[in-house]
Amino acid sequence: MEVKDIMSFKNEENEKVDLEVVAKIYLGEQEYILLSPVDEEEKDESDMFAYRVDLEEDKEVLNAVEDEEEFKAIRKEYKKLLYNKE
Repeated sequence: MEVKDIMSFKNEENEKVDLEVVAKIYLGEQEYILLSPVDEEEKDESDMFAYRVDLEEDKEVLNAVEDEEEFKAIRKEYKKLLYNKE
């Protein structure tokens, strides 16, 4: 049985939202994680979120990837991972 890595966040309405870690991606030395909703009814392929893992005061902090070029590079690397698994 596969164990899923789940992270919980608060949305704009202050409601708890659980997201599954889909993949960890590295571009150079920079780490990124891809998250997707856990709830199957809410899940949609376009509902994947990319976060950059930054170190701030020796703690890991997730920052949403908002730069389109950075997001494209992450998506390209994720596709490589998917096709190499098969």
